[in-house]
Amino acid sequence: QIDQDGLTLPERTLYLAQDEESEKILAAYRVFMERVLSLLGADAVEQKAQEILQVEQRLANITVSEYDDLRRDVSSMYNKVTLGQLQKITPHLRWKWLLDQIFQEDFSEEEEVVLLATDYMQQVSQLIRSTPRRVLHNYLVWRVVVVLSEHLSPPFREALHELAREMEGSDKPQELARVCLGQANRHFGMALGALFVHEHFSAASKAKVQQLVEDIKYILGQRLDELDWMDAETGAAARAKLQYMMVMVGYPDFLLKPDAVDKEYEFEVHEKTYFKNILNSIRFSIQLSVKKIRQEVDKSTWLLPPQALNAYYLPNKNQMVFPAGILQPTLYDPDFPQSLNYGGIGTIIGHELTHGYDDWGGQYDRSGNLLHWWTEASYTHFLRKAECIVRLYDNFTVYNQRVNGKHTLGENIADMGGLKLAYHAYQKWVREHGPEHPLPRLKYTHDQLFFIAFAQNWCIKRRSQSIYLQVLTDKHAPEHYRVLGSVSQFEEFGRAFHCPKDTPMNPAHKCSVW
Repeated sequence: QIDQDGLTLPERTLYLAQDEESEKILAAYRVFMERVLSLLGADAVEQKAQEILQVEQRLANITVSEYDDLRRDVSSMYNKVTLGQLQKITPHLRWKWLLDQIFQEDFSEEEEVVLLATDYMQQVSQLIRSTPRRVLHNYLVWRVVVVLSEHLSPPFREALHELAREMEGSDKPQELARVCLGQANRHFGMALGALFVHEHFSAASKAKVQQLVEDIKYILGQRLDELDWMDAETGAAARAKLQYMMVMVGYPDFLLKPDAVDKEYEFEVHEKTYFKNILNSIRFSIQLSVKKIRQEVDKSTWLLPPQALNAYYLPNKNQMVFPAGILQPTLYDPDFPQSLNYGGIGTIIGHELTHGYDDWGGQYDRSGNLLHWWTEASYTHFLRKAECIVRLYDNFTVYNQRVNGKHTLGENIADMGGLKLAYHAYQKWVREHGPEHPLPRLKYTHDQLFFIAFAQNWCIKRRSQSIYLQVLTDKHAPEHYRVLGSVSQFEEFGRAFHCPKDTPMNPAHKCSVW
């Protein structure tokens, strides 16, 4: 796939300095550029920094925001072309030569590639033609330097911290021990994962979480049967997608075999050559990727190591992954009351399940193919219900910034759907096992504890700079509104906490998709 890229800052609008905060960030980035170029021994650093920045600003002007409607409709972006056709679209880029060098193959001009940003690539071709070669060279060197600067000497890391302080409000640089742990985790993630699983995750925990997943999938199947806005044809396709969904929990099985783990890291590492070790790791990772070009997609591959505190859904594989790292307190513990487990990890499982049916994941079928499986009538109903959620989140503000309901729609649908699925799965558990005993010295019922556990998932305190970037770049709403937006639209929350009808936490009209 060939797509737009080339910006160092996380969002194109930061280069356009449209408000006071983005002006500060752009100025800090300019200072960072000059400082790093000076450390590299460059001359005329102000001129070179300005030229590189101008290239990035030109790229920013032709880049389409990831939150633009053009980038949300995958089928409209998906453009399969031959190398010969690609060369005509972008005449100032030598594609065959470039790909031959990267993959060490002699590609035919009939080789097909997927072009995801046709207009952008046409304009990049013109940008290359109109930019002096010296400036292009400096820009490309800069892009490499930015990626690797965190691995260089303390002055480079200090320059990075100064930029991070302006962008995110970071108080002080990370301690060296944490930096080292982070790099070990990044470059030897699966090796550390094998140790983590051995010490902290049992087969019994894996089996219990797998059962939790099945319980919540069962509830989604019921919901799909009950929906009155989805017709029979679309409902059948939705149920088939649920049936075929692959779920991976805990860790990949090869981690239990030391020889298999060793094969993940067949590159040289020397105690006294840290920077070279990093380069060897990057080079090896690229070589592994290059080898996969002619291979069938391996749907059992994990994108994250088991110690990752995260979970994800991949629409192009119809696959959910829950690493062992997220299957621990406060999200999950086999000895917790089930109200806390369903409110904690259960709502996250439901969230990832619902991603298969949001505005992005819903574009892929049961096999992960980009295929519109909705009837026109059902899709119209879906869009109408989704628009209610867009309007709801558009009305939220934080530090005088308005949350963008359209940008965050997929995650908001998943939050709301995940909360409902986990709650009804918990109620099913109570019916089958009986009510849980009240917790001593706590005034809350287990229904209330379920919602408290959900809220605790997103308990975080951010600095104002971090919130500015989050609203600008993150597809998730600020955590505060992930909680309030979801629970206020769920009838059972109002009932559990006795919220009066037609109040902010129990409005008369509620948004709901799944």
